[in-house]
Amino acid sequence: MKFLKILMMGAIAILAVSVSYVFFSEGEAVESEDKVIIRFAHGQPENNERHAAALRFKELVEARSEDMEVLIYPNEQLGSEAEMIESVTLNDLQMVAASAFSQYDQSISIFELPYLFDSYEEAWEVLDGEVGEDAAAPLLEDNLRIIAYFENGIRHVTANKPIESTEDFRGLNIRTPEFPLSLATFQALGANPTPMAFGELYMALQQGTVDAQENPIANVYASRFQEVQQYLNMTAHQYMPLPVAISDDFWNSLSKEQQDIVEASAKEAAQYHRDLIVENEEKTLEDLKEEGMEVVRPDTEQFREQTRPVYESYRQQFGDEVLDRILEQLGRNE
Repeated sequence: MKFLKILMMGAIAILAVSVSYVFFSEGEAVESEDKVIIRFAHGQPENNERHAAALRFKELVEARSEDMEVLIYPNEQLGSEAEMIESVTLNDLQMVAASAFSQYDQSISIFELPYLFDSYEEAWEVLDGEVGEDAAAPLLEDNLRIIAYFENGIRHVTANKPIESTEDFRGLNIRTPEFPLSLATFQALGANPTPMAFGELYMALQQGTVDAQENPIANVYASRFQEVQQYLNMTAHQYMPLPVAISDDFWNSLSKEQQDIVEASAKEAAQYHRDLIVENEEKTLEDLKEEGMEVVRPDTEQFREQTRPVYESYRQQFGDEVLDRILEQLGRNE
C-alpha cells in the first residue's frame, strides 16, 4: 500500500508540473500532450455573441488541427481590455478580441468616426479589404498582428432620460471607453464623457456615478443594463469593429500550416459573429422592451452634423489619405 501511495503521489506531481507548463509558459508555442495551447481572452460575458464567436473559433481550429488546442477566457477574467492587449504585446497571452488598440496606434480608430458607416455591410466591405489590412499594419511594431475583425456593433446610448435632440446631451455624464474618438464624439455633442473599464460600468450606473452609457444592443442586453437604465436611445452614433489580435512572436513560432488554420478560422468566426449580431438584434431589442426599457428613435441627422468637427480633428492629426480612401470606397464625399 505504501508503494502504491508513493506511485500515486509521483503521478500527481508529474501532472501538476505538466499543467503548470501549459498555463504559465509565456507566449511561444508550447505543447501539452503534443498540442500547442492558444489562450484566447475577451471581455464579454458567456451569454454574449462575442463568446459564441470565440467558441466557434475554438471549434474550427481544433477540428482542422490535431496539434492545437484553444482555451477561451471570457468576461475580463484576464484583466480589462487594455490589460489583455498589453499581455499580448508582452507575449504572455496568445490572442485577444478587444477594442482598445488605439492606445498603441490611434490611426486604427478611423473606423470609429461618428456616422462613418450607414450599415453593417458597408463596414465589413471596408474592414475586409486593403484599408482594413493597412490600418492594422502599424500594430505589428507592438507585437500585435490583427488576423480578423469580429463584430462590436453599432452603438447606441442608454440613459434614464430620452435623448431626442442635441440639447439632451448637454451636461450628460456618460461612460465611454477610453478611446480618443469616443471622447471627441461626445464632447462634440456637449456631453461629459467619463472613461472607465467595462467591468465597472453596471455598478457605476447603479450608483449614479455616471448617468448614461453607450454600447451595441447585444452588449446592453448581455450586461443587464436594462436593470439600471430606462431608455435605449437609438443614436447609432458609431460603428466599432472588434479586432482579433494574436501575438506576432507566437504567430511566428507556428508552422505555416498552423498559421493558415488559425487565420482562416478567425475570419470564419468573425463572419459567424457578424451574422449572429445582425440576426439577433431585432429579437434582443424586443426582449429589452419586454423587460421594461423604452426605445427612443431620434432624428440622427442633427447628431451627424454636430459631430462633423471630429472628422476635421482626425484629418489634422492623421492626414487625409486613409479617410479619403474609405469615403471613395463608400461612394460618397464627407
